[in-house]
Amino acid sequence: MIKRLILSDLHEWKEKRNRKPLVIRGARQVGKTTLVKEFAREFDAFVMLNLERPDDRRIFDAANTPAKIMEILRLTRLAGMADLKDKKILLFVDEIQSEPKAIGMLRYFYEDMPELHVVAAGSRLQELFKTGVSFPVGRVEYMSMRPCFFSEYLNGMGYEGLSHIVENGETEPGLHDQLMDFFRRYSLVGGMPEIVDEYSVKNDIAALSPLYNSLLQSYDEDVEKYAVSPQQVAVLRHLLRCGWNYAGQTISFNKFGGSSFTSSAVHQAFELLEKAFLVKLDYPTTSVKAPLQEALSRSPKLIWLDSGLVNFSAGIQVEYLSDTSLTDIWRGHAAEQIVGQELWRALDRNYQDCQCYWVRDKKGSDAEVDFAMQIGGKIIPIEVKCGQNSHLRSLQSFTALDGAHDLGVRIWPGPFSVDEVKNVISGSTYRLINLPFYLTSSIDRIVTRYM
Repeated sequence: MIKRLILSDLHEWKEKRNRKPLVIRGARQVGKTTLVKEFAREFDAFVMLNLERPDDRRIFDAANTPAKIMEILRLTRLAGMADLKDKKILLFVDEIQSEPKAIGMLRYFYEDMPELHVVAAGSRLQELFKTGVSFPVGRVEYMSMRPCFFSEYLNGMGYEGLSHIVENGETEPGLHDQLMDFFRRYSLVGGMPEIVDEYSVKNDIAALSPLYNSLLQSYDEDVEKYAVSPQQVAVLRHLLRCGWNYAGQTISFNKFGGSSFTSSAVHQAFELLEKAFLVKLDYPTTSVKAPLQEALSRSPKLIWLDSGLVNFSAGIQVEYLSDTSLTDIWRGHAAEQIVGQELWRALDRNYQDCQCYWVRDKKGSDAEVDFAMQIGGKIIPIEVKCGQNSHLRSLQSFTALDGAHDLGVRIWPGPFSVDEVKNVISGSTYRLINLPFYLTSSIDRIVTRYM
């Protein structure tokens, strides 16, 4: 089984003094149910309710208080336990969006039975936006679950020592070539748990095609559950069939993918997919000073949930198998897609959700930095490039502006280093952290060492 990093977050939640019911959010098939079952080993008893099943939904019709629900569960699911007092019990409510009463009940679990550990999840929580049902404000907490990050992929492939190095942001020059080889393969395969598990056994890319296809079909079949109208069904299907071809790229909503759909219709559909954790729309920022603010009137960059699905859908797997730099595959879009994914690890670790790219707010300027993150109270420009320091013109434009921090990051296939670079625009110097692709998820930990 793949050791998931989010498991340590669950341990922390379990021991909180003022613990609230936890809602785990994430796309279909990222491993939410498997994770909770693994976590359940730490409890005296575990009850799982899947609210897509009528029998499980009926429990919330038969009982209107947490105490009555637990009494039903004691008689039907915990028959071997005569007394639940002083027992550590985990109640997992899966597909909770299928029963609005269960969502409302979370508030009373928090207020009436704080000793009970309650976790809820669902692959279609976005359905709640259609019905107007919402989770009780201030009575639940949230946790995001993604496909496997690179360190988790290494763990799933049996390289626990390398996984530890990557997760902690350690720089080991002697392991650079090996880690780059592994990262390149991870970028090709992606991080969907079922895919990683199958690849760890067969080590055969071709054998993964049926699994990729099955995942894509499951997302396509969910479209009618996401949509609020036949028109939106058509738009969502279009995005899920051709949108993968635009991964890592700045997009325009109007007539997206050669369609006749309006900007408004495409924008709304993409927002639904974002709520379903299938995509992330990274809007630009024009500032060099914190706080990081999105310019929502400008065009966003499209990052999908998983590079493996992108590569399969867009038909670019063969490029990975040639002797080509990751920054050259698919005109560099593949590199931006995988970096965008790996940066989520740092965002989640710091309870942030805002990931941007940077553009210069000056008429006639085409300066654009691939990503911008707020780290340690500063906005850090991040370029995904190889080549000479003097070629990083957009990054130099950023660091030359008044108020910009004198530090930038280049994510590249080369080894880790820190350079003092003369800015050809301002004449001043700034520090450039050259970060190997495989350390992207630890960017926050590494950057803070040099601030």
